[in-house]
Amino acid sequence: LSLRFPEKLWKMLESGKFQSIWWSESRKCLAINRDLFEVEVLGREGQQVFHTQKIKSFMRQLNAYGFTKMQQNFQRSASLPEFLAEEAAASAHSQILYYYNPSFNREHPWLLETCKRR
Repeated sequence: LSLRFPEKLWKMLESGKFQSIWWSESRKCLAINRDLFEVEVLGREGQQVFHTQKIKSFMRQLNAYGFTKMQQNFQRSASLPEFLAEEAAASAHSQILYYYNPSFNREHPWLLETCKRR
């Protein structure tokens, strides 16, 4: 039985087997560590989860199913040392991509069937 893209994504998130992709704190978005995802998921030999090895193709799939990239807003401090520390944290955080789809919500799994390709 072949699963649709959103169902594969859901199973992956729920499995807990991957460190590169997880539910956000709100449980309404998925979070992806881009570099780790490319190695852990897209770079798998033999057992591919998705039919691509390229992050751009994976992102196109997300967009095709109505996912939108969310921007993280960071509040910046006025003091230079605090600003520089926050800037370093934000830079490390920039590898994390957040995607939202109203039909893809951990608290409401029944909505998954409404997650259709555009």
